[in-house]
Amino acid sequence: MSSKKAATAKKARAVKTAKPTTQAKGTAQAKRTTQTEGTKGTGGTKAAKAAPVDEAPSGPRPTRITAAAMLAAAEAVVLVGLGVYVLIMGLTGDPDSPQQAEMLGVTVLALAALPLAAARGLWQRRRWSRGPAMITQLMALPVAWTLVQNGGGLIAVGVATAVAAFVVLALLINPTATEALGIGPRDA
Repeated sequence: MSSKKAATAKKARAVKTAKPTTQAKGTAQAKRTTQTEGTKGTGGTKAAKAAPVDEAPSGPRPTRITAAAMLAAAEAVVLVGLGVYVLIMGLTGDPDSPQQAEMLGVTVLALAALPLAAARGLWQRRRWSRGPAMITQLMALPVAWTLVQNGGGLIAVGVATAVAAFVVLALLINPTATEALGIGPRDA
């Protein structure tokens, strides 16, 4: 067995003995982790996982993950502000269609939930958070392009949106970030 696999197996045993779990949680955890003792002498190809799927990896949070979480949270705050503004203008202003303005405001507020959830998950170093964070950034790129195409003051907003999206994507694609989230290369 390679030294990396031995270290991973040692971590898995330490995690199992360090945190006592209830019977149901222990059964679910046993299903998610691989048998380390069974693969020791056989030279098996499966490596034991360092932590169960629902737990955050231990250790300090890397700066890349912190920056990605902060940018995703900033995007969520901007979307909440825009949604509240559109709702208020739909109710108190003089829009062509108050119903459409209110529905747009509600839709923007609902869309703000995705980057907010992704930011919280990244901050807590949850594996699942990388997907919603990347999807949010990929959705922001066409919005940024549309803003730039409309010209005027929207060019600056579109460029800022595109830069933020590219930065978060670059931070989340980095191998250091994927490792910090507990996402490793697939076993052969």
